[in-house]
Amino acid sequence: MKYFKVSILLLFTFTLSSCNSDDEGKKTDKDNFDRAALLENWADNIIIPSYENFASYTSDLEAKTEAFVQDPSEAALIDLRESYEEAYLQYQTVALFGVGKAEAINFRMFLNTYPVDEAAVQEKIESGSYNLELPSSYDEQGFPALDLLLNGLAAEDAGILDFYTTHSNASAYLNYLQDVSSRINDLTQEVLSDWQNSFRDQFVSNTASSNTGAVDRLTNDYVMYYEKYLRTGKIGIPAGAFTGNPMPETVEAKYSNGLSKDLYLKALETVQNFFNGKHFDSNETGPSYKQYLDHLNTVKNSTDLSSLINSQFNAIAQQATNLNDDFVEQVKTENTVMLQAFNELQKNVVLLKVDMLQALAISVDYVDTDGD
Repeated sequence: MKYFKVSILLLFTFTLSSCNSDDEGKKTDKDNFDRAALLENWADNIIIPSYENFASYTSDLEAKTEAFVQDPSEAALIDLRESYEEAYLQYQTVALFGVGKAEAINFRMFLNTYPVDEAAVQEKIESGSYNLELPSSYDEQGFPALDLLLNGLAAEDAGILDFYTTHSNASAYLNYLQDVSSRINDLTQEVLSDWQNSFRDQFVSNTASSNTGAVDRLTNDYVMYYEKYLRTGKIGIPAGAFTGNPMPETVEAKYSNGLSKDLYLKALETVQNFFNGKHFDSNETGPSYKQYLDHLNTVKNSTDLSSLINSQFNAIAQQATNLNDDFVEQVKTENTVMLQAFNELQKNVVLLKVDMLQALAISVDYVDTDGD
């Protein structure tokens, strides 16, 4: 996300001094938890089904974009915008899985670097010269670019349609819109195909209890996603939690009135469901972090750590009921509620990043930007 143009500048080396776990968080049982079953549940019941579902939405998005390009009418714009919003929501169900092909191709960065660089997008469209495969184009594509192209070019739909119909460079706008949409689908299909073929078996068989093992790697990615992309990106940076300067312009989906909260809640739900091993689009659960921690009899302050983590997830969701549907307006009018959301999210950073990782004997392999 482009907000990491901001957060990367704030990089500080992570230390445990501000959030140490107590002695109760140590393992109290031999770690003979079935990691193979855990990895199988993750791959077969959560990750692959999530990508399959998301890929169906990105395919629809590409099809709706093509329909709009062929007939840039108000009705087609409304259909395309609805498809964009649905796909953006479903993206939140796969965004935390940054391993395998997703890591190799920088899937997150290409699909959701925000805020979009409006000036760069306009320049690329006007010149007709661009290469969306370049890392330098992270903030010129993906869902944030679609947000701009479908919602941010003008205040009303009639004005937006002018860019695709009567504008002197209308064909270039249509081409760019189509290229962005197609790339979202192409990258998604690439990641899904890799999971469905060779990577699934590599992932499930890599049961080593080490920093190269699949559990350790995905767990680090899980905690990083929660801390850096969910807590910091969706809430912390717009609220000015690290700088004292609120920045509503860095809100996710800033042109899509009312979508930012939905994206946040979907991401939060996904993270909690994964913690509990909940199968995608099902109430059934399987081997999970919760089961792993309970197997190790991991407690903190005389309470099961898994219960503390789930209770805090619930507290975060409850606090979110106070948030405006539009985070831009929330930051502008009552930013204290955004800061309260950040504070609730931060409590689970400590429980996940310190207490859970310590109990699972997993070392942090990434550098945080914000000094926990």
